Amino acid sequence: MPKIMVVAGEVSGDMYAAKVIKEMKKIYPDLEFIGMGGRRMKLEGVELIYDPTKLSTIGFIEAIKHLRLAYKILNKLDKAMKEEKPDVILLVDYSGFNMKVAKIAQKNGIPAVNYFAPSAWVWGKGRAKKMAKCQVKIASVFPMEEKVYREAGADVEFVGHPILDLVEPELSRDEFQKSYNINSNNKVIGLLPGSRQQEIEGLLTPMLEAAEEIKNSYENIQFILPLADSISKENIEERVRGYNLDIKLVAGHSYEVMEVADLLLVASGTATLEATCFQTPMVIVYKTTKTTYWLGKMLVKLPYIGLPNIIAEKEIVPELLQGEVTGQRIAKEAIAILNSKERTEEIKAGLKEVIIKLGESGATTRVAKLVLSTGGII
Repeated sequence: MPKIMVVAGEVSGDMYAAKVIKEMKKIYPDLEFIGMGGRRMKLEGVELIYDPTKLSTIGFIEAIKHLRLAYKILNKLDKAMKEEKPDVILLVDYSGFNMKVAKIAQKNGIPAVNYFAPSAWVWGKGRAKKMAKCQVKIASVFPMEEKVYREAGADVEFVGHPILDLVEPELSRDEFQKSYNINSNNKVIGLLPGSRQQEIEGLLTPMLEAAEEIKNSYENIQFILPLADSISKENIEERVRGYNLDIKLVAGHSYEVMEVADLLLVASGTATLEATCFQTPMVIVYKTTKTTYWLGKMLVKLPYIGLPNIIAEKEIVPELLQGEVTGQRIAKEAIAILNSKERTEEIKAGLKEVIIKLGESGATTRVAKLVLSTGGII
């Protein structure tokens, strides 16, 4: 029976990996899976060597704390490669770690496919050259990513972004509005401070301060905050109590919030790309430790931090960073969009162009076929 090793790190990587595993089993039912990942991969039948999803961190300094553990896990994966002899390895995101796994795979003579490869278009071509040297097949999700990896000499195939397949609300717009008593005549503002506690600490307070200012400018307005699985509802409720706001806290249903909202205040990251799929105007905010930001500013090669702006190669939606992330600044940007129909339509048109750049639907199936063919299974 063909055997595939899958290595993913954060919760999002675990989700994307599980989707690919599911597709691979549809194409070739008799497969065995081992690897590193989380709950979703385990549900798909992966024999987990380690689950790192609870160690999710943001930034350079934060990641260093887990270095010793990372090398222990790398040794376990190396041992598993030697003993289990997988036909192919699928590396999903978790760039710094998976670059090391790629080297180990090459040393053991096992072909590898990298899905959500190291962001060479952000950090410079060095990462692309390293992956090319390891002879890893790159399943590219962004057009600019494909270009950088091809120029670096990597074997790369543009598969498109799976978000086009995954972003699908469970409830229709009408069902969601009825379930949560949302008045369609009101302006609706979605607050998405992130799925990590570190993001909540830095972004929720300025978002709530902004919401208070926005509320003072409109008579008919509603605020909704979708709760990520990883965040405590009690913690959010306690923080919200300190403000003169009526905010609906919704368990999950972030896609429904993105669809019904007139505007989103959103943490930089995957959520901005999900919101793009609904062409919903947004204000992107980003805040991290001073040391991490300083190091990032020295190393990052891009003029923007929000994915929609990076992909468009221009500023479609406003983004506020570090010291700019204040209630007053967020509110100013939000009100400027809400008060201008022309600006709103301009943003929607720009987001539509970004969706086109992400390719066609079916990325997950294309990755599944790529993994199986790379391993000589089909």
